[in-house]
Amino acid sequence: MTAEIDPRASSQSPEDFASQWRLIWFAFRRHRLAMTGVVIVLLFYFVGAFAEILAPYDPNSASSKDIYHPPQMVHFIDYDDDNGWSFGPYVVAMNAERDPFTLQTTYTESPDEKIYLDFFAKGQPYELWGIIPMERHFLTTEDPNQRFFLIGADRLGRDMLSRTIYGTRISMSIGLIGVSMSLLLGLILGGISGYWGGRVDMLIQRVVELVISLPTIPIWLGLSAALPQDWSPITRYFAITIILSLVAWTELARVVRGRFLALRTEDFVTAARLDGCRPRRVIFRHIMPSLVSHIIASVSLAVPVMIIAETSLSFLGLGLTPPTISWGVLLKEAQNVRTMSQAPWLFAPGAAVCIAVLALNFLGDGLRDAADPYAQDNN
Repeated sequence: MTAEIDPRASSQSPEDFASQWRLIWFAFRRHRLAMTGVVIVLLFYFVGAFAEILAPYDPNSASSKDIYHPPQMVHFIDYDDDNGWSFGPYVVAMNAERDPFTLQTTYTESPDEKIYLDFFAKGQPYELWGIIPMERHFLTTEDPNQRFFLIGADRLGRDMLSRTIYGTRISMSIGLIGVSMSLLLGLILGGISGYWGGRVDMLIQRVVELVISLPTIPIWLGLSAALPQDWSPITRYFAITIILSLVAWTELARVVRGRFLALRTEDFVTAARLDGCRPRRVIFRHIMPSLVSHIIASVSLAVPVMIIAETSLSFLGLGLTPPTISWGVLLKEAQNVRTMSQAPWLFAPGAAVCIAVLALNFLGDGLRDAADPYAQDNN
């Protein structure tokens, strides 16, 4: 006997049978800017994770003869009278000349001198993640005595591309770590405030209002300036992360509290209580899963705020300091008129900050729209 097929099933789409997470994914992938933001953000974190391989040189390797070396363009097609046409990456070498009257150094291209590049060739030795000794670089010179600068060099002749790549690791990771700490505080305190209410709610909300009422930038500046100057770079890194987290947890706590107040009277929460579930199980097993989508959206929008905060503090000299390398530390060297006129390529980390923040904001907007059930209903 052949089973009858419901004629309504053929007219239904896969979204009619999808779970909550699949519905969020279906809505998210229709957001083109958000998908673009995902690709860019993943690319930034990939660069930060493999900075040692992707950077051509040690970020602290200086060269006195390459001070403020301008960027060089990569060419791929070469012609030589002896060998004819050839295909491969190379840059045209530049010679430095100093004006005897103004003492200003100018660089001019030398077409007859070319620096040939190679992929995954041996270069300066390093330790990947401080553990694995390696020598291979994604792009380096065939001759170890030659140097190239795709986005120029700084006042000490250090490669800006390598320093920007290494700065990606610090600036992007401080956003994740800081948001993780503020997320933990926001979930715990906001959940307690919204679930139990009463005096506990009143006390926590007064603390939240006190922190929100404080001016953010002066608080950041004051706490950062109070850090001992003799601390190691790692200690200072975690201290700055904690400072940013202590100020940024309040918004998430208020969002979590509001959701808890709305959900604690729902039928499924009441049923769990009548079934004898303890408060911890009610919170983590029944209420928290309903907040996951909103938490992800809030976190994705909080990461760029953390990145901008770290960049601002380091730019003002009150955040991370050399030898630690971050985008803010690199931008601190580009805050004078001479740099703007003679070495504008030192603003390359600023472009990285703008691209990363825009990509994270697009990602956060897409997650927020995809997790909104009313927006899904309208679609």
